[in-house]
Amino acid sequence: MLPEIRKILYSTDLSAGSTAAFEHATYIAKKTGAEIHILHIVEKLSSEAKITLQTYVMDSSSRHELLQERVQNARKKLDERQANFWDNLHKDDADVQKQIKSINVIEAYPEETILKMAKDLDIDLIVMGTHDKGLLHTFLGSVAKNVLSHTRTPVMIVPLSKR
Repeated sequence: MLPEIRKILYSTDLSAGSTAAFEHATYIAKKTGAEIHILHIVEKLSSEAKITLQTYVMDSSSRHELLQERVQNARKKLDERQANFWDNLHKDDADVQKQIKSINVIEAYPEETILKMAKDLDIDLIVMGTHDKGLLHTFLGSVAKNVLSHTRTPVMIVPLSKR
């Protein structure tokens, strides 16, 4: 017998493929009654990017504001995508919105954060989309590939929709 799906972690990179993944996550949640936890990770800047930022933006307060803006812009984009998604659903399907228990936008390293959140929340299914970059890398993507290789939680990878 398959384990019950009570909690779904939907991890989005806000790419085109992430909408199809969210459709799958909400469908499964509707069918199972599972709660949904939404996660978007703004990837931490590399050392080279930090050096560039320090070189061109001397004021540490301005640098801090720029870094905070990255997270705020991602949250705004996620909120817009969510609003658009729910506005375009049939009202009978929109009830699943009540099953969303958390929406997190975090600046961190994606693989580590997805794995930690899945463990901390006792997630039963991780749902992620693919992007549109190249053959094998595109099919999974480096984040999805790394999550798959370091978790025992089932992971659903949803390919880019043809729509």
